[in-house]
Amino acid sequence: MHKIKREDLVKVITGKDKDKQGKVLHVDMKNSKVVVEGVNMVTKHVKPGQGNPQGGIVQKEAALDISNVMLLVGGKATRVKFELKDGKKVRVAKATGKVID
Repeated sequence: MHKIKREDLVKVITGKDKDKQGKVLHVDMKNSKVVVEGVNMVTKHVKPGQGNPQGGIVQKEAALDISNVMLLVGGKATRVKFELKDGKKVRVAKATGKVID
């Protein structure tokens, strides 16, 4: 179980994209990184290939450290804790006490 999962809505709390919100596209728990939709955009120079025959310059999301994002529950950034409900481990928002999943 992880505090932030794919498809979660998160808010960036520090860095150049502070206060931006987006959906989590990818979580890399080994390196503690997340990729958030529309956040931390970088310019990549792509060589022509099968997927992109033209090549050129492409804008894409780069990974952020997982500590730089907070989960949004009901439009409010919150920390996450784990509780046992009916023998199942669930995520709970600390700000509201609401069960997330």
